[in-house]
Amino acid sequence: QLVESGGGLVQAGGSLRLSCAASGRRFSVYAMGWFRQAPGKEREFVAGISGSGGSTYYTDSVKGRFTISRDNAKNTMYLQMNSLKPDDTAIYYCAAESQPTGFGGRYLRTADYGYWGQGTQVTVSS
Repeated sequence: QLVESGGGLVQAGGSLRLSCAASGRRFSVYAMGWFRQAPGKEREFVAGISGSGGSTYYTDSVKGRFTISRDNAKNTMYLQMNSLKPDDTAIYYCAAESQPTGFGGRYLRTADYGYWGQGTQVTVSS
């Protein structure tokens, strides 16, 4: 089970930190990701992180502003969002999928993930 938190209303230029708490064991074997879905649009990839946390990747529109991280001891993943823009307004979802040992690929598509949270709303006002 994945549970997001940390969303809210913020002015443009502000910051938020999202958290995704996972239940169960062996959190470190799961690749994790953040997606977002704005009204009337498809769910899109935002950022991903490998099970160990050693590999991170981002969609171009958030590079340099967002940072994905994880604390495997706490079974929690984070998304630090800085310099927020109105275009970042969306429901943010965390996702997880078991990552085979030694697999170094990226999980970029919604179909790549089998586990999803319920989402948390992020609204950026101009």
